[in-house]
Order: sequence, then C-alpha cells, then structure tokens
Amino acid sequence: MSSGKTNKGIAKRFKVTSTGKVMYRKPGHRHLLRTKSVKRRRASRQDQGLAKGMAKRIKAAIHS
Repeated sequence: MSSGKTNKGIAKRFKVTSTGKVMYRKPGHRHLLRTKSVKRRRASRQDQGLAKGMAKRIKAAIHS
C-alpha cells in the first residue's frame, strides 16, 4: 500500500510540534526592515501557530 509522497515545499515551510501544533515563520523579515515598525519586526521573529482547519491539510501533505 503506497502512502504517497511528502510535499517537500510544505515540509520546509511548516514544522509540527510534539503536541501536534503546526508552526510557521512569518514572512517579510529579510529586507526593507527600516520601513517596518519595531513592533512589526519583533512580532515577525516569533513562529506562529496555524489554525486547526489549515493545520489538518498541512499535516496530511507532510505525512503522506
């Protein structure tokens, strides 16, 4: 029984924690940082959790 292939693009962008949450890095933190507020820059440093409905689809793509 074949389980399919892992979507490598998704696997590189999202990580599943030990509790099952899907985390991702916020975009927009590589260049043009002077124009962004300190609050916005600080917030983009932290990984974000994905909503449950979307997380289900991401997990399926990673573990297929």
